[in-house]
Amino acid sequence: MNEMIKDISVVDYYERVTIDNPRDTESCIRLKKTTNARLCLGRAGDRCKTETLLKFRADHGVAMDAVWSEVDETIVDQLGFFKVQTLVEDKEQYIKRPDLGRVFSQETLDGIKGNCIESPDVQIIATDGLSACAINANLADIYPILIDGLTAKGYTIGTPIFVKYGRVATMDQISEAIQAKVTILLVGERPGLATDESMSSYMAYESSTLKPESQRTVISNIHRKGVPPVEAGAQLVNLVEVLIREKKSGVELKI
Repeated sequence: MNEMIKDISVVDYYERVTIDNPRDTESCIRLKKTTNARLCLGRAGDRCKTETLLKFRADHGVAMDAVWSEVDETIVDQLGFFKVQTLVEDKEQYIKRPDLGRVFSQETLDGIKGNCIESPDVQIIATDGLSACAINANLADIYPILIDGLTAKGYTIGTPIFVKYGRVATMDQISEAIQAKVTILLVGERPGLATDESMSSYMAYESSTLKPESQRTVISNIHRKGVPPVEAGAQLVNLVEVLIREKKSGVELKI
C-alpha cells in the first residue's frame, strides 16, 4: 500500500520531480518553477510513468470541464455589471456556433444604448469565453484595480457589461453602440493543460466592426501563477493611457 500514488489533485507539480535518482534535484525544482511545461518527469521504459499519465488525463479533464463551465453571476452582480447575452441560446450552441457568439440582437443593442453610459473614455466588458472558470477566479481581483487606477487618472468609465456566451468580437459592437474611446474585454482563454483559470484582456482604441482583428492589444495568461490579476490590472491602466495618447491600438501601436 505504501507504493500507491498520492492523490494527484493535492500534489504540487511545480516542485515534484519524478525522475528516478536525479543527479541534481534542486536544479530540477528550480527549472520546474519557471514554466508550466512538463519537465523532469522520468519514464518507465520507453513510456511515461503512470503518475505522469494520470496527471495529464486529470488536467485534460479539467480543461474539458472549463469549456462547459458557467460564470458565477453573483460575482458580476456584486460588481454592478449590466448583463446581456449574444444570439447564442445555450452552451452547446456556443461551442458549435462561434459566429452567434459574436453578435447581439437589435433589442439587446438598444438595451445597451438605453442603460449604459454613453461616450466613456473606457468601457469594461467581461465575458465567459471558453473558460468561465477564469472569470470566476480573476474578475473580482482585477476589476477594482482597473476602477481605482482609471479613476485616479481622471478617465470616465462606462457602465461595466457582462456578456453571456460571448466571443472577443462582441467588444466591437458594444463600442460602436456607446461610442467608447477605449474598450477593455476580459475573457476566459481557451483552457490548456496548465490551468483552467487563465484570462486574457483585449483592448482597442475606438473598437469597431469595420476594423481588422489586428486592432486589438492583448495581455494574456492572467491568473495566479501567470500574470497575477492585480498586476495585470495595473498594466491595463497604463496601457489605456498609451492608447488614448497615441489614438491607436494593436499592430499600429508601437510601444
